[in-house]
Amino acid sequence: MVSRDRRFVDIEAVALTIVVLLFAGWANAETGNLHSSVDPTGLSPLSLSIVYSQTTDKAATEQPVVEEEIPYYDIWTTKRLTGDWGGLRTDLEEDGVSLSMILTTSYAQNFRGGLNTHNAVAFSGDWRMNLTLDFDKMGLIPNAWFFIRGKSSWNNGVDADVGNLGALHWVFGSGGDEDYYIDKWWYGQRLWEDRLEFRIGKLLTPADLFDIPTFAKAPWDHFLNANLNRSPIVPHRKSPGAYLKIKLGDWAHLTMAAVDGDQTDATLAADVERGLHGPATYIGLSELVLTPKFESSNGPLPGNYRFGLWYDGRSKLVLRDDRGGTLTPRWRSDDVGFYLTFDQYLWMENDDQKDKQGLWAFMRYSFAHPEVNRINHFWSFGAQYQGLLPYRDKDVLAFGIAQSMMSKTFRHNINNLADRETIYELYYAYHLTPWCIISPDVQFITNPGGSDNARDSIVGGIRVRMAF
Repeated sequence: MVSRDRRFVDIEAVALTIVVLLFAGWANAETGNLHSSVDPTGLSPLSLSIVYSQTTDKAATEQPVVEEEIPYYDIWTTKRLTGDWGGLRTDLEEDGVSLSMILTTSYAQNFRGGLNTHNAVAFSGDWRMNLTLDFDKMGLIPNAWFFIRGKSSWNNGVDADVGNLGALHWVFGSGGDEDYYIDKWWYGQRLWEDRLEFRIGKLLTPADLFDIPTFAKAPWDHFLNANLNRSPIVPHRKSPGAYLKIKLGDWAHLTMAAVDGDQTDATLAADVERGLHGPATYIGLSELVLTPKFESSNGPLPGNYRFGLWYDGRSKLVLRDDRGGTLTPRWRSDDVGFYLTFDQYLWMENDDQKDKQGLWAFMRYSFAHPEVNRINHFWSFGAQYQGLLPYRDKDVLAFGIAQSMMSKTFRHNINNLADRETIYELYYAYHLTPWCIISPDVQFITNPGGSDNARDSIVGGIRVRMAF
């Protein structure tokens, strides 16, 4: 668990930031009267309208005061809690500078089963700052940009109390207490009328580049369990590398990447010592993506069908009985595998293509060689419905199932109790405001850790995501 001092420092820092930015408008007034006015529609009682009155002595005596209204801050409709910074944010984005700040926190408790239920409670989360520099808008380099993200996290959830294979709350909080560091960065370039795109830098292969269904790709907005966000078999990395995307047509593209397989500390902006002075070990991924649209009474239904291959050049221990340590361990490199990841929009509520209310479904399957991988089969599927309740058009209800199947080689040679771990997850994402999403979540895990004698676990909690 994170120390009390560290947690209070994080909370106080975020709270202070909110207060300073919300009321920064008052500090900019040098003359005239600055006051608040009520939203004339009467629909947003918490709306704050900043009005600046410009007057002269003559105007004050001869005509009514002319008021110049600055765009007001409405806490219920603004996309970010800190608003538009008095128009500065929009001006920066038009000039090619985009900055976003996101705080994601969660409460989780292991209510039943697993390894431990005593004090199996955790508050975890992370704080991310994303900066994008659009060199095209800046007039520097056509169709080019640079992205960098800083990140800090605290606590690692209740994984140790459950004993599961994949993190119950992936990414945010899963790394434990981590000071602010450069999480990922890259330079990107599009060429030949956007038919070709490449990136070079510290890349994150899941959620950004490969094996990413439309609504089951990121724990900040979708499923919390890692195994419903990506396949545990695919050797995803967050390390230096290069990425290439080739557009083959209107409904197909091919992607490829090679990333450093030696970097083990994801908090390093680039592990130069291992990457440049060690063996040249890399992980390669390639993916063919088909994006057809099927006609329906309410318009075309988009889908994404991904067919992926991967190569892992790292040395892996061969899973065999070492006869009580009397046999010399054997290692094998050049591991390969494949995966399929499909998602499809099944039904739309209306014919407005910008309105995403309706039903989506997804499925995954992946395979790895059983001699060097504890899990050699993995599958998952799920569905999401947006706008199920009247007048709650942005809310999402989702359910998913994921299963990791332990390899026969591991079961026969290492652990005869090895079987499979199955995860069931249900969540509801309540969009309180455009900048705040509250998601109650429950997970049921059978055979945590893939062991036949493990106690089934029930984990519940709530996630809060806020955009600043």
